[in-house]
Amino acid sequence: MNDWAEFRHFRYLLVILEKQGFRIAAEELNASQPNLTVQARQFQENASVRLFRKLRNGRIRPTETGVAFIALARLLLETRDEVVEALRAIERGELQSIRFGCNHWADQNVFRDLCTIHREIVPSCTILPTYEDTALLAEAVAAGDLDAAVISLPLAHPDLRIEEIRKERLVVCLRKDDPLTRKVSVPPSDLQGRLSILFSPHRHPGAHDRLLELLSEAGLSITEYSVASSLYEIQLLVRDGHGVALVREGSVVDEELTTRPVTGVSWTVDTAVIYRANQYPKTIPVALRTLRQRYNQQEKMLDVPKRPPQPSSSLVNDPMRGSKDVRRRAG
Repeated sequence: MNDWAEFRHFRYLLVILEKQGFRIAAEELNASQPNLTVQARQFQENASVRLFRKLRNGRIRPTETGVAFIALARLLLETRDEVVEALRAIERGELQSIRFGCNHWADQNVFRDLCTIHREIVPSCTILPTYEDTALLAEAVAAGDLDAAVISLPLAHPDLRIEEIRKERLVVCLRKDDPLTRKVSVPPSDLQGRLSILFSPHRHPGAHDRLLELLSEAGLSITEYSVASSLYEIQLLVRDGHGVALVREGSVVDEELTTRPVTGVSWTVDTAVIYRANQYPKTIPVALRTLRQRYNQQEKMLDVPKRPPQPSSSLVNDPMRGSKDVRRRAG
């Protein structure tokens, strides 16, 4: 354990490294320079690290470890402030209920996990869920009618914080007797004329437009397609022979169906949590940090290699609510 390390050490050393000197840091912190020198020496000795080097002009320069310390200390102190603010809000009785939204396309596991973590933090807080389309959820959060929402990207809104939580690969969903199942992965060219089942563009127009762009970049031209608004409907259409579809990797599929990755592309489903930038329940940042930590731990336990982020290839997830099969022409 490192019980000797206190928040004051991180605060003092952060200012020392940011200001690159003890004198100016002492002025900033309203502390004595000798005291800061002692605190810095004790921390480095106890941690067995060297955070800076002294220059001839009396200034200091962070070492590689010192540069890392700056980023990590900021994170630690920010987390401390978030935890204290959350405790104060709970003490004041501000968390009697919380309103969480989720769009039909987002990863439902993220929504459920967010609710579970918030119950662990404040067991007495009532969670009131709302399911809607992304645009409506964004406006509801911005207006204060919802406290936060789990949505699928892309989304841009000047009044909202948009914190990405998870990236998941899109894969091809097809029948088990489809000849394409003989391949370990499906080349994009093999999807021409076969990829004819898409999620409803009305549920998330931005995601639909981005999907068509990505398909075009891969040399695929989609002119006619069937439309559905839930994973169940997508699978029904695939099972009945209307074509193949793209679904989120890890989706539970019908026993007559299977999935294959697409060769040479990094199409991902990006799930995020949105909340107001200036006024929000103080438990939300703490819950999101916990959520990310759990997902990181799960990835390590499963030994799943992380794929590098591909912002240009991000898509949305499969929706959860139904609509009828409709034949449409893109554009």
